[in-house]
Amino acid sequence: MRLYLAVAVLMLAFVAYTEAQDDTSIQERFDRFGQKLTEIGQSLAEKTKTAFQDLHNSEFGTSTRNWFTDAFQKMKDKLGEMRQ
Repeated sequence: MRLYLAVAVLMLAFVAYTEAQDDTSIQERFDRFGQKLTEIGQSLAEKTKTAFQDLHNSEFGTSTRNWFTDAFQKMKDKLGEMRQ
């Protein structure tokens, strides 16, 4: 228990020291935080887009789309036969 408390106190002291060394204003900190969030969002969007494109162009994606197309066409044909 004492070790956890000592580590927590040391971390708080380190954070206080580093913030005391930083000359930036709160506005600049928020600006940098916003820029980092934007970068993270753009990176995540690019990675997601790439993953979807890879899945779309993969053999699994192609075979799955073909299977659904064939199954839908068979169902349409069967319904067409039932109406006649």
